[in-house]
Amino acid sequence: MQLVPDIEFKITYTRSPDGDGVGNSYIEDNDDDSKMADLLSYFQQQLTFQESMLKLCQPELESSQTHISVLPMEVLMYIFRWVVSSDLDLRSLEQLSQVCRGFYICARDPEIWRLACLKVWGRSCIKLVPYTSWREMFLERPRVRFDGVYISKTTYIRQGEQSLDGFYRAWHQVEYYRYIRFFPDGHVMMLTTPEEPQSIVPRLRTRNTRTDAVLLGHYRLSQDTDNQTKVFAVITKKKEEKPLDYKYRYFRRVSVQEADQSFHVGLQLCSSGHQRFNKLIWIHHSCHVTYKSTGETAVTAFEIDKMYTPLFFGRVRSYTAFSERPLESLAPSPLSVLHE
Repeated sequence: MQLVPDIEFKITYTRSPDGDGVGNSYIEDNDDDSKMADLLSYFQQQLTFQESMLKLCQPELESSQTHISVLPMEVLMYIFRWVVSSDLDLRSLEQLSQVCRGFYICARDPEIWRLACLKVWGRSCIKLVPYTSWREMFLERPRVRFDGVYISKTTYIRQGEQSLDGFYRAWHQVEYYRYIRFFPDGHVMMLTTPEEPQSIVPRLRTRNTRTDAVLLGHYRLSQDTDNQTKVFAVITKKKEEKPLDYKYRYFRRVSVQEADQSFHVGLQLCSSGHQRFNKLIWIHHSCHVTYKSTGETAVTAFEIDKMYTPLFFGRVRSYTAFSERPLESLAPSPLSVLHE
């Protein structure tokens, strides 16, 4: 399913959806009704013309059980926010909008899409211009995707050691993957490993992964004057609390200079094929080591070459299978304090 920001203006209806059985008498009142340009206004107009006793949606068949239309609008919209969840699962919201006209109207509620935009871009999306709606901004404005993981595969040939008799020299084919997963609250995970996606992707469902090699950090989006959206991230290794070893407590230990190590990553966000915002191209990668004793920082920049292959996005259904928290307005994210 593809999310289209202005789908209401691209659909011409010849009949009313029969999901709720309301408004069938208004289907073919005149020739103009069969070519409505604004589907949302059309649904709202139909519901307005009905009797005041009818609710936003009606059961198609009579049942002794309580129907969802009995719920107040506030409770119904709260359910919709649980569908979107704090992970911004707008795809499920679009699927829910296909149930009936009433759900379609609820799924187009501007407040839901406004909160989604605020969670992605923060204070930089206070104004709608140049977009006509919050939904259009969320679907059209460049952003990283959260319902999956970005993956790249690197393959190269490495020369091995020469045999003892000098008759031949072995060559090795090396393959490894890079995984990057973004979260709506500004956190990011990165992992480099030779293990294939089938075994790694399930481990990246939450930030509380037990994989020791995972790097954790924060990211921010930046749009420069060249109209190219870039992603900058600062990530570090997971902190491990090592228990004290009392076996050698009477021996003098060699003092090791403590240092904090972090990696600074720069990526360019692109679209490829029919999918949007599904490609990340490397533009910068460096290691920063800060010594606690002196406060000095040593920076080592890695050369971006053919070893840094682009990362392509893959959607993972299990990432949005469960909803832990509803969509709600949050405090300022750590994006505002992140600097490259």
